[in-house]
Amino acid sequence: MSVLHNKIDFAVIFRVRGANPNGDPLNGNRPRISYDGLGEVTDVCLKRKIRDRLMENGFDIFVQSDDRKNDDAASLRDRAERTLGKNMFKEDAAVVRAKVCETWIDVRAFGQVFAYKGEKKGEGVSLPIRGPVTIQSAFSLEPVPVSSNQITKSVSGEGDGSKRGEDTMGMKHRVDEGVYVAYGSMNPQLAERTGFSDEDAEVIKSVLPRLFENDASAARPEGSMEVLKVIWWKHPSKAGRYSSAKVHATLRNHIQPDGSYDPDAIRLEGLEVEEIDGF
Repeated sequence: MSVLHNKIDFAVIFRVRGANPNGDPLNGNRPRISYDGLGEVTDVCLKRKIRDRLMENGFDIFVQSDDRKNDDAASLRDRAERTLGKNMFKEDAAVVRAKVCETWIDVRAFGQVFAYKGEKKGEGVSLPIRGPVTIQSAFSLEPVPVSSNQITKSVSGEGDGSKRGEDTMGMKHRVDEGVYVAYGSMNPQLAERTGFSDEDAEVIKSVLPRLFENDASAARPEGSMEVLKVIWWKHPSKAGRYSSAKVHATLRNHIQPDGSYDPDAIRLEGLEVEEIDGF
Protein backbone atom coordinates (compact mmCIF):
# COMPACT_ATOMS: atom_id res chain seq x y z
CA MET A 1 0.00 0.00 0.00
CA SER A 2 1.16 3.53 -0.76
CA VAL A 3 1.59 6.02 2.07
CA LEU A 4 -0.90 8.91 2.08
CA HIS A 5 0.07 11.23 -0.80
CA ASN A 6 -2.26 14.18 -0.24
CA LYS A 7 -3.34 16.16 2.77
CA ILE A 8 -7.02 15.65 3.50
CA ASP A 9 -9.50 17.68 5.53
CA PHE A 10 -13.03 16.51 6.28
CA ALA A 11 -16.21 17.40 8.13
CA VAL A 12 -19.16 15.32 9.36
CA ILE A 13 -22.57 16.95 9.79
CA PHE A 14 -25.04 14.94 11.85
CA ARG A 15 -28.42 15.35 13.53
CA VAL A 16 -29.52 14.22 16.99
CA ARG A 17 -33.20 13.74 17.80
CA GLY A 18 -34.36 12.43 21.16
CA ALA A 19 -31.01 10.90 22.11
CA ASN A 20 -28.10 11.35 24.46
CA PRO A 21 -25.20 11.48 21.97
CA ASN A 22 -22.42 11.61 24.58
CA GLY A 23 -23.23 11.55 28.28
CA ASP A 24 -21.00 13.25 30.84
CA PRO A 25 -20.29 10.85 33.76
CA LEU A 26 -19.28 13.80 35.96
CA ASN A 27 -22.67 15.43 35.46
CA GLY A 28 -25.15 12.60 36.03
CA ASN A 29 -24.66 11.37 32.45
CA ARG A 30 -26.43 14.43 31.06
CA PRO A 31 -25.58 15.24 27.43
CA ARG A 32 -22.35 17.22 27.23
CA ILE A 33 -23.00 20.95 26.94
CA SER A 34 -20.50 23.79 26.52
CA TYR A 35 -20.67 26.98 28.60
CA ASP A 36 -22.45 28.57 25.63
CA GLY A 37 -25.16 25.92 25.70
CA LEU A 38 -23.89 24.11 22.61
CA GLY A 39 -24.13 20.35 22.55
CA GLU A 40 -20.80 18.52 22.44
CA VAL A 41 -19.65 15.07 21.34
CA THR A 42 -16.00 14.49 22.23
CA ASP A 43 -13.33 13.40 19.79
CA VAL A 44 -12.80 10.26 21.91
CA CYS A 45 -16.46 9.32 21.44
CA LEU A 46 -16.27 9.86 17.67
CA LYS A 47 -13.08 7.81 17.34
CA ARG A 48 -14.76 5.02 19.31
CA LYS A 49 -17.54 4.89 16.73
CA ILE A 50 -15.06 4.92 13.84
CA ARG A 51 -13.16 2.03 15.44
CA ASP A 52 -16.41 0.08 15.87
CA ARG A 53 -17.40 0.58 12.23
CA LEU A 54 -13.91 -0.44 11.06
CA MET A 55 -14.04 -3.58 13.18
CA GLU A 56 -17.44 -4.46 11.70
CA ASN A 57 -15.77 -4.25 8.28
CA GLY A 58 -13.19 -6.83 9.26
CA PHE A 59 -10.24 -4.62 10.23
CA ASP A 60 -8.03 -5.42 13.19
CA ILE A 61 -8.55 -2.87 15.97
CA PHE A 62 -6.27 -2.47 18.98
CA VAL A 63 -8.46 -0.32 21.26
CA GLN A 64 -11.67 -2.35 21.43
CA SER A 65 -14.62 -1.61 23.70
CA ASP A 66 -15.51 -4.35 26.20
CA ASP A 67 -18.96 -4.95 24.73
CA ARG A 68 -17.67 -5.35 21.17
CA LYS A 69 -14.44 -7.33 21.60
CA ASN A 70 -13.71 -9.94 18.95
CA ASP A 71 -11.16 -11.70 21.16
CA ASP A 72 -10.83 -12.69 24.82
CA ALA A 73 -7.92 -10.37 25.63
CA ALA A 74 -8.20 -9.09 29.19
CA SER A 75 -6.38 -5.81 28.52
CA LEU A 76 -4.53 -3.85 25.87
CA ARG A 77 -1.26 -5.33 27.07
CA ASP A 78 -2.72 -8.82 26.82
CA ARG A 79 -3.91 -8.12 23.27
CA ALA A 80 -0.50 -6.79 22.25
CA GLU A 81 1.37 -9.74 23.74
CA ARG A 82 -1.04 -12.32 22.30
CA THR A 83 -0.69 -10.82 18.84
CA LEU A 84 3.00 -9.90 18.71
CA GLY A 85 4.53 -12.01 21.46
CA LYS A 86 5.46 -11.35 25.08
CA ASN A 87 8.96 -10.24 24.13
CA MET A 88 7.81 -7.65 21.60
CA PHE A 89 9.12 -4.69 23.59
CA LYS A 90 12.57 -6.20 23.89
CA GLU A 91 13.04 -5.46 20.20
CA ASP A 92 14.24 -2.20 18.72
CA ALA A 93 11.67 0.62 19.03
CA ALA A 94 11.56 1.14 15.26
CA VAL A 95 10.76 -2.55 14.75
CA VAL A 96 8.00 -2.47 17.35
CA ARG A 97 6.54 0.71 15.86
CA ALA A 98 6.42 -0.87 12.42
CA LYS A 99 4.78 -4.05 13.75
CA VAL A 100 2.01 -2.37 15.75
CA CYS A 101 1.21 0.08 12.97
CA GLU A 102 1.07 -2.69 10.38
CA THR A 103 -1.14 -4.86 12.59
CA TRP A 104 -3.82 -2.38 13.76
CA ILE A 105 -5.43 0.25 11.55
CA ASP A 106 -6.51 2.40 14.51
CA VAL A 107 -2.89 2.62 15.71
CA ARG A 108 -1.56 3.79 12.36
CA ALA A 109 -4.52 6.20 12.03
CA PHE A 110 -4.97 7.72 15.49
CA GLY A 111 -1.70 6.76 17.18
CA GLN A 112 -1.27 5.10 20.56
CA VAL A 113 0.97 5.13 23.61
CA PHE A 114 2.37 1.72 24.52
CA ALA A 115 3.56 1.95 28.13
CA TYR A 116 4.37 -1.12 30.20
CA LYS A 117 6.29 -1.91 33.35
CA GLY A 118 9.63 -3.62 32.97
CA GLU A 119 10.65 -6.90 34.53
CA LYS A 120 12.63 -5.14 37.24
CA LYS A 121 11.62 -2.32 39.55
CA GLY A 122 12.25 1.07 37.99
CA GLU A 123 12.30 -0.32 34.47
CA GLY A 124 9.61 0.50 31.97
CA VAL A 125 8.82 0.88 28.30
CA SER A 126 7.01 3.82 26.74
CA LEU A 127 6.52 3.99 22.99
CA PRO A 128 4.41 6.98 21.88
CA ILE A 129 3.07 6.92 18.33
CA ARG A 130 1.55 10.04 16.80
CA GLY A 131 -1.21 9.29 14.35
CA PRO A 132 -1.91 11.29 11.18
CA VAL A 133 -5.70 11.37 11.65
CA THR A 134 -7.02 14.01 14.05
CA ILE A 135 -10.66 14.74 14.86
CA GLN A 136 -12.07 17.68 16.77
CA SER A 137 -14.97 17.39 19.18
CA ALA A 138 -18.31 17.97 17.47
CA PHE A 139 -20.42 20.95 18.56
CA SER A 140 -24.01 21.79 17.75
CA LEU A 141 -24.71 24.77 15.55
CA GLU A 142 -27.14 26.24 18.08
CA PRO A 143 -27.77 25.73 21.81
CA VAL A 144 -29.56 22.42 22.30
CA PRO A 145 -32.63 21.78 24.49
CA VAL A 146 -32.10 18.97 26.99
CA SER A 147 -35.02 17.08 28.53
CA SER A 148 -34.75 15.00 31.70
CA ASN A 149 -37.20 12.36 32.87
CA GLN A 150 -37.27 10.42 36.11
CA ILE A 151 -37.53 6.71 35.50
CA THR A 152 -38.22 3.64 37.66
CA LYS A 153 -37.47 -0.03 37.24
CA SER A 154 -40.45 -2.33 36.94
CA VAL A 155 -38.96 -4.97 39.24
CA SER A 156 -36.99 -4.97 42.49
CA GLY A 157 -33.57 -6.56 42.32
CA GLU A 158 -33.28 -7.30 46.05
CA GLY A 159 -35.42 -8.33 49.04
CA ASP A 160 -38.90 -9.80 48.86
CA GLY A 161 -40.07 -7.23 46.31
CA SER A 162 -42.51 -5.52 48.66
CA LYS A 163 -40.52 -2.28 48.84
CA ARG A 164 -38.95 -0.33 46.04
CA GLY A 165 -35.30 0.47 46.74
CA GLU A 166 -33.39 3.64 45.91
CA ASP A 167 -31.57 1.89 43.08
CA THR A 168 -34.86 1.49 41.20
CA MET A 169 -35.11 5.25 40.64
CA GLY A 170 -33.09 7.14 38.10
CA MET A 171 -32.91 9.92 35.50
CA LYS A 172 -32.79 9.72 31.74
CA HIS A 173 -31.64 12.67 29.67
CA ARG A 174 -31.87 13.46 25.98
CA VAL A 175 -31.18 16.18 23.44
CA ASP A 176 -34.55 16.95 21.85
CA GLU A 177 -32.97 18.05 18.57
CA GLY A 178 -29.70 19.49 17.37
CA VAL A 179 -27.36 19.51 14.38
CA TYR A 180 -23.68 18.97 15.11
CA VAL A 181 -20.49 19.32 13.07
CA ALA A 182 -17.14 17.59 13.61
CA TYR A 183 -13.99 18.55 11.71
CA GLY A 184 -10.94 16.42 11.03
CA SER A 185 -7.72 16.19 9.07
CA MET A 186 -5.19 13.66 7.73
CA ASN A 187 -1.50 14.62 7.75
CA PRO A 188 0.80 12.94 5.16
CA GLN A 189 3.99 13.77 7.08
CA LEU A 190 2.78 11.83 10.13
CA ALA A 191 1.37 9.14 7.84
CA GLU A 192 4.91 8.38 6.69
CA ARG A 193 5.83 7.41 10.26
CA THR A 194 2.92 5.01 10.77
CA GLY A 195 2.38 3.70 7.24
CA PHE A 196 -1.13 5.16 7.00
CA SER A 197 -2.01 4.80 3.33
CA ASP A 198 -4.29 6.22 0.67
CA GLU A 199 -6.27 2.99 0.98
CA ASP A 200 -6.65 3.53 4.75
CA ALA A 201 -7.96 7.05 4.11
CA GLU A 202 -10.55 5.66 1.69
CA VAL A 203 -11.64 3.10 4.27
CA ILE A 204 -12.23 5.79 6.90
CA LYS A 205 -14.09 7.90 4.33
CA SER A 206 -16.35 4.92 3.60
CA VAL A 207 -17.36 4.43 7.27
CA LEU A 208 -18.00 8.08 8.16
CA PRO A 209 -21.45 8.19 6.47
CA ARG A 210 -22.42 5.11 8.55
CA LEU A 211 -20.99 6.44 11.80
CA PHE A 212 -24.08 5.68 13.90
CA GLU A 213 -25.14 2.39 12.31
CA ASN A 214 -25.16 -0.57 14.74
CA ASP A 215 -24.66 1.93 17.56
CA ALA A 216 -28.18 1.96 19.01
CA SER A 217 -28.74 1.79 22.76
CA ALA A 218 -31.30 2.88 25.35
CA ALA A 219 -29.67 6.33 25.30
CA ARG A 220 -29.47 6.42 21.50
CA PRO A 221 -32.51 4.64 20.00
CA GLU A 222 -32.29 3.39 16.44
CA GLY A 223 -32.75 6.32 14.04
CA SER A 224 -32.12 9.05 16.62
CA MET A 225 -28.57 9.71 15.34
CA GLU A 226 -28.19 10.48 11.64
CA VAL A 227 -25.24 11.56 9.49
CA LEU A 228 -26.50 14.20 7.09
CA LYS A 229 -23.37 14.87 5.07
CA VAL A 230 -19.65 14.12 4.93
CA ILE A 231 -17.48 16.72 3.21
CA TRP A 232 -14.08 15.56 2.00
CA TRP A 233 -11.42 18.05 0.87
CA LYS A 234 -8.37 16.61 -0.92
CA HIS A 235 -5.31 18.85 -1.34
CA PRO A 236 -3.02 18.61 -4.41
CA SER A 237 0.11 17.89 -2.33
CA LYS A 238 1.41 16.50 0.96
CA ALA A 239 1.98 19.95 2.44
CA GLY A 240 -1.50 21.10 1.52
CA ARG A 241 -2.51 24.19 -0.39
CA TYR A 242 -4.29 25.80 2.56
CA SER A 243 -4.29 25.40 6.33
CA SER A 244 -6.92 23.11 7.83
CA ALA A 245 -8.33 26.12 9.68
CA LYS A 246 -8.96 27.94 6.40
CA VAL A 247 -10.52 24.88 4.77
CA HIS A 248 -12.81 24.17 7.72
CA ALA A 249 -13.83 27.85 7.85
CA THR A 250 -15.40 27.58 4.40
CA LEU A 251 -18.07 25.41 5.99
CA ARG A 252 -18.07 26.86 9.52
CA ASN A 253 -18.79 30.38 8.22
CA HIS A 254 -21.61 29.35 5.90
CA ILE A 255 -23.46 26.44 7.49
CA GLN A 256 -27.03 27.05 8.64
CA PRO A 257 -28.63 25.80 11.89
CA ASP A 258 -30.41 23.00 10.00
CA GLY A 259 -27.12 21.72 8.54
CA SER A 260 -27.60 23.17 5.05
CA TYR A 261 -24.86 25.22 3.39
CA ASP A 262 -23.92 26.84 0.10
CA PRO A 263 -22.05 24.20 -1.97
CA ASP A 264 -20.06 26.90 -3.75
CA ALA A 265 -18.84 28.39 -0.45
CA ILE A 266 -16.92 25.26 0.56
CA ARG A 267 -14.81 25.21 -2.60
CA LEU A 268 -11.26 26.53 -2.70
CA GLU A 269 -9.08 26.73 -5.79
CA GLY A 270 -6.99 23.61 -6.30
CA LEU A 271 -8.89 21.37 -3.86
CA GLU A 272 -11.04 18.39 -4.81
CA VAL A 273 -14.29 18.43 -2.84
CA GLU A 274 -16.62 15.47 -2.34
CA GLU A 275 -20.03 15.82 -0.71
CA ILE A 276 -21.20 12.43 0.51
CA ASP A 277 -24.73 11.82 1.77
CA GLY A 278 -25.21 10.04 5.06
CA PHE A 279 -26.26 6.41 4.98
